[in-house]
Amino acid sequence: MHKTPSGSSLGPGGLDLSQSFFKPINNTQSPSPSKRNTKISVIGAGNVGMAIAQTILTQDLADELALVDAMADKLRGEMLDLQHAAAFLPRTKIHASVDYSVTAGSDLCIVTAGARQIAGESRLNLLQRNLALFKTIIPPVVNYSPDCILLIVSNPVDVLTYVAWKLSGLPSNRVIGSGSNLDSSRFRFLIADHLDVNTQDVQAYIIGEHGDSSVALWSSISVGGVPILSFLEKQQIAYEKETLEEIHKTVVNSAYEVINLKGYTSWAIGYSAANLARSILRDQRKIHPVTVLAKGFYGIDGGDVFLSLPAMLGRGGVLGVTNIHLNGEETQRLRHSANTILEMQSQLGI
Repeated sequence: MHKTPSGSSLGPGGLDLSQSFFKPINNTQSPSPSKRNTKISVIGAGNVGMAIAQTILTQDLADELALVDAMADKLRGEMLDLQHAAAFLPRTKIHASVDYSVTAGSDLCIVTAGARQIAGESRLNLLQRNLALFKTIIPPVVNYSPDCILLIVSNPVDVLTYVAWKLSGLPSNRVIGSGSNLDSSRFRFLIADHLDVNTQDVQAYIIGEHGDSSVALWSSISVGGVPILSFLEKQQIAYEKETLEEIHKTVVNSAYEVINLKGYTSWAIGYSAANLARSILRDQRKIHPVTVLAKGFYGIDGGDVFLSLPAMLGRGGVLGVTNIHLNGEETQRLRHSANTILEMQSQLGI
């Protein structure tokens, strides 16, 4: 292999291999050059927001952390509680306010605020309430931090990432949803538990909607670099589709189970969001299944739909979408997932 003047590796015939592995995002715009200090803002100081804030602090991901919430007393209490731990944490300035000016100059803005579903309320009505809430959040956030990257964690995350993109006016590479990053972690854990191996040795993705129509990419699962389905075929071991489908169902129902048991989810999504923050702000160029503008990828061309695809993340936000081979069934399910989200989006009127 030889190098071009810019240092990129070329394969036979001068093919840039990175162009084969990744499909570029169109109409991108990079943030301004990184400042000397790194600032993260978390919008929403509920259970999820505070789990994210706490994980960001313990992992030393920011020099400055700003918290915003509508409940002033709770917000000040959370800020003081974190500040009192300063002797046990890496040095980070912590601010909190009901005013969005506290977020000014943020590199990354993480939105966790969202309306809770009322018993008997339709999903569409909940979406409309969240749309109204986002109209009060996204414009001031972007006004104070025009060069930021937006990370949406609020649910339903796929539709709300689309809403944030529309309201922000930011290029699509700088509006990302937490998507199925956590779903994929649960997926990897369950596969590893089933095979009795280390979770970090399992490569597996859940893509599509963060919800009931998500797609498990069975054809791409590998353990220790060994593709599972081709291994089973070569060893003449029966492919237990029922077992694999059961694992996928467990992934989909995982959040519901945690909510039924403790009332909410927090720690896993906290680690997931911090994991994404690290990849973005430290320009790790790691692959994460996150909510991105999916139009033009894997045959999805029905409209501007956001759903989870394996994407490379770095300081510019979404740097490219991984060109993973999907079999026919997986492609069909992904397009069904896209249509499910598009149908919801069409009812929002934005």
